[in-house]
Amino acid sequence: MRIRLSRALPVAVAVLAAVAALPVAAATADVREPVPHTAPAADHATYIVTVREDSDPAEVADRVGATPVHVYRTVLHGFSARLSPEQVEALREMHDVEAVEEDGRATGDGDGAFGHGQYWGWGFSDV
Repeated sequence: MRIRLSRALPVAVAVLAAVAALPVAAATADVREPVPHTAPAADHATYIVTVREDSDPAEVADRVGATPVHVYRTVLHGFSARLSPEQVEALREMHDVEAVEEDGRATGDGDGAFGHGQYWGWGFSDV
């Protein structure tokens, strides 16, 4: 019995596509993303909020009614969001918040807040 290639090929492609999609769906099923519930005000500054490792950054943002622009979980544990002055103050009073800092540009060329002509890590300065 011969199976026609024109019938078998589409079936094989469909089966392979379904099998290939399974690990991706399983890996992303438990990723919890924040649900936006308020529109950030355009006139509010963007802040970076660092929270303790045992706290959920999205849940901390939710407690003050903030909608995260981004949730950080790798190098930094926290979130960025446009925050009102009241939200900033409320976050600074929370025990599981380590830092609340206004987002900005950092430089290392000696003319900004960092560097000042010093080579960090080796203790040399340009004298």
